[in-house]
Amino acid sequence: MEKGLVRAPAKPRSARCSNGFPEGEPPRPGPSGPAEKPPRPETKNVQPADGWKGERPRSEEDNELNLPNLEAAYSSILRSLGEDPQRQGLLKTPWRAATAMQFFTKGYQETISDVLNDAIFDEDHDEMVIVKDIDMFSMCEHHLVPFVGKVHIGYLPNKQVLGLSKLARHMCMVMRGVQKMNSKTVTSTMLGVFREDPKTREEFLTLIKS
Repeated sequence: MEKGLVRAPAKPRSARCSNGFPEGEPPRPGPSGPAEKPPRPETKNVQPADGWKGERPRSEEDNELNLPNLEAAYSSILRSLGEDPQRQGLLKTPWRAATAMQFFTKGYQETISDVLNDAIFDEDHDEMVIVKDIDMFSMCEHHLVPFVGKVHIGYLPNKQVLGLSKLARHMCMVMRGVQKMNSKTVTSTMLGVFREDPKTREEFLTLIKS
């Protein structure tokens, strides 16, 4: 043994954790089964999806104030892609893209009261009301890519009905370049009696398929 070096005593073979691995070493997946998954993060502070409804809607003044910031952001994107925002064909592209993004997210400027516009009428009617095949378009929050789809809405009146035109707003813009793919993604959210009563839920699903 060289002078000045001290060899650490070997750990006895019996010094193993209860999981069968040496102390200090994490368990490794093997024939006996995969490693334990980490615990899920705490969710007690997570807000519900509709927590934003109490916020002030975006105004036209907000659009005007933020338009230069959006333009600058799109100019930065073009430069990052290797383009020249000052090139003749791109001179107005940042402005056009910024105003288009504000249009695609116009829903942030409306409240439920704006949409309803007092079109609620007293009616002694308690049968299910369904408006289906409503064309819609929105923006994917993961990639900021527009997508189109159809919406089916059903509700049970409680002595009041809503004007049908408020449920089905006409899609006045046709987006170009939407790729046709041989696949479908279907999502559903059931609230109120539709969640609590299986018969009501089944009636709704049957009617929108008819």
